[in-house]
Amino acid sequence: MRVDGIYSNKEWGRMPATHYNPSGTGYNSYKYDTGQTSYQSSYRSRFLQDQKDTSEQGTCIADDDDGHLIYQAGDLLQARYEVASTLGEGTFGKVVEVKDVHRNQEHIALKIIKNIEKYREAAKLEINVLEKIREKDPEGRYLCVQMMEWFDYHGHMCIAFDMLGLSVFDFLKDNHYIPYPLDQVRHIAYQLCYAVNFLHENHLTHTDLKPENILFVNSDFTGVFNPKKKRDERTVKCTDIRLIDFGSATFDHEHHSTIVSTRHYRAPEVILELGWAQPCDVWSIGCIIFELYTGFTLFQTHDNKEHLAMMERILGTLPYRMIKKTKKTKYFYHGRLDWDSKNKNGRYVRENCRPLKRYIRQPENPEHQEFFDFISSMLMYDPTERISLHEAFRQPFFSPYFRTDQATGNDNGERDRSHSTSR
Repeated sequence: MRVDGIYSNKEWGRMPATHYNPSGTGYNSYKYDTGQTSYQSSYRSRFLQDQKDTSEQGTCIADDDDGHLIYQAGDLLQARYEVASTLGEGTFGKVVEVKDVHRNQEHIALKIIKNIEKYREAAKLEINVLEKIREKDPEGRYLCVQMMEWFDYHGHMCIAFDMLGLSVFDFLKDNHYIPYPLDQVRHIAYQLCYAVNFLHENHLTHTDLKPENILFVNSDFTGVFNPKKKRDERTVKCTDIRLIDFGSATFDHEHHSTIVSTRHYRAPEVILELGWAQPCDVWSIGCIIFELYTGFTLFQTHDNKEHLAMMERILGTLPYRMIKKTKKTKYFYHGRLDWDSKNKNGRYVRENCRPLKRYIRQPENPEHQEFFDFISSMLMYDPTERISLHEAFRQPFFSPYFRTDQATGNDNGERDRSHSTSR
């Protein structure tokens, strides 16, 4: 179980590219009286030159103190999108369920960015990536969420997407952190590798892969009551997914920020500031699929040195060449991690982390062994030794998706590119 709280309101889960809400209180609700154009006194109202926009049925356009657009159910945006409800909120803005009045009231998800310059510019970068993805994959075969359209609504960049289900994290949380069955983990992992490999082949690194950014297409489930634990337990019906949140995606030729990725899924080369490329995504995938299999985060920490200590406890000693190369010398002493395993923090790591393969649920089951061999190949310290996603498709764990060439009788261990990733 993860200690972080999140913003969530079921469908669409947490707002893409946001931080956790430590209080776990969800999103704030705002009082907004369109008839009298009155707002709570704490709000900073922003009235435009044309305070009454005819496309919004006379609604006054205003922002709250944080730069969020103030709206209520029934408001009409861009003379097309009727607000239904808030799906989630985060640092960059909100995701809102809206009805497209031009498309038979079709429900879509509208990401409304804050009316703040840095978030507006970040949204433009995300739109650029989404346009490139749409250009390379107009039919959405590679399982990345498709942008329907975007527009600037009085300083708020808005991006429209198809409605999707819960994130794999929110489903896990709502299901008492009960791990996914191995077959479901395999299918999710295969699709995730398939989507991210598409990005890598097009010279993109996602940089923020995490369970919150993997959404079920439909999170309907079957449920049974567990009398021993006195709770309902769920199984998702369909494990088809889409990858979301390209706000931090970076092309190979672009500037690479020093620190990327959400803490729990951050690769060692990022922590040690050794530079990063596509292999940092592979590390994140390894952490994600471990979490789906176990129900808890592999590296539950918020401190760099403790994070490295957890890595060493689970994966073995950091390579000396990486220690020698890093400028983060404060973490090391005489070529080794400067970590006291006997103090309070050291005991926490020792008691809560164990060597990777000791987490196998069924040690005698070959499929479970293959799964952990696969994770191990993704969690190699040295990014040059880490498995690539192109190579990942040849791993025994993905053998149900291998293609056998019946004409020659050769099993070439390659992906069947015509194979449907749906189940």
